[in-house]
Amino acid sequence: MPDFSHEREALGRVAGVDEAGRGPLAGPVLAAAVMFAREPPDDLATLLDDSKKLDARAREAAFGALRDACASGLVQIGIGAASAAEIGRLNILRATHLAMTRAVARLPVAPSLALVDGNMPPPLSCNVRCIVGGDARCLSIAAASIVAKVVRDRAMTRLSARWPGYGFDRHAGYPTAAHRAALEQLGPCPHHRRGFRPVDQYLRGCC
Repeated sequence: MPDFSHEREALGRVAGVDEAGRGPLAGPVLAAAVMFAREPPDDLATLLDDSKKLDARAREAAFGALRDACASGLVQIGIGAASAAEIGRLNILRATHLAMTRAVARLPVAPSLALVDGNMPPPLSCNVRCIVGGDARCLSIAAASIVAKVVRDRAMTRLSARWPGYGFDRHAGYPTAAHRAALEQLGPCPHHRRGFRPVDQYLRGCC
């Protein structure tokens, strides 16, 4: 389970940063930055874990608790995204870093240090420390992973209503068999990511 040791060891304001949506064929990549004013109480901390280890109900419960903590001043949250068009223009790594930069910039107060999941530091305006597997080790990063996942899933559900037939509300743009079948039948929509091989194959008609 993640804990608050990385935050306690740092000086100044510390934000955890993580993303959701690097692997899908459609939709934005979304990043969140979460900064705690102090160590979270046990009733909140026990809800937080790597978003991939939580089911949808647990993620929603943790997200709701984080929003309540934000309203009380315990937590600050920044959210940033990079669109499918930006992913196609920049590549997925650079677009992910752009989303992270936007998320940190949208925190109400700038952090002194960002703890970032992974091993590739984004070009942030504050100091950066990468933590491999950070969403399972660090509470701030775990919180960011939950916020990013929930907000992105909700965005993909809204996108599904605008582009029916692809099933974005069911697979969130990931390359499931159902999504590939919809791509073959309907072709890509404007929110599919150019530069991703399965999408480009259907654009060329070479499925």
